[in-house]
Amino acid sequence: MRLAVILLLLAVAATLEVTGDALMRNGLHASGPARLWWLIGGTLVLAIYGIVVNLAPWDFGRVLGVYVVLFFIVAQLVNRFGYGIRPDLPLMIGGGLICAGGLVITLWR
Repeated sequence: MRLAVILLLLAVAATLEVTGDALMRNGLHASGPARLWWLIGGTLVLAIYGIVVNLAPWDFGRVLGVYVVLFFIVAQLVNRFGYGIRPDLPLMIGGGLICAGGLVITLWR
């Protein structure tokens, strides 16, 4: 499978996982009938994530490094634009280390 297709699948999977987690979080903090709808939505999105992340026949242990990077980036975007929380310096430094680790795992041959 081509690298571009793998990266696209991983980006979609990361987006689905972060979105599903955010929906679940909203459901846990909501009240009334809205709570149930948030939780159902989160369950469906996380189920789709589970399918997408397992579609490609890759060495999951190796590609997981790239996935963690994509997950981190998408999570920070959702945190910023969905919840209005900006990453602080420790988070940025830690995120830089995550991204550096993903590059090492992906590019080291």
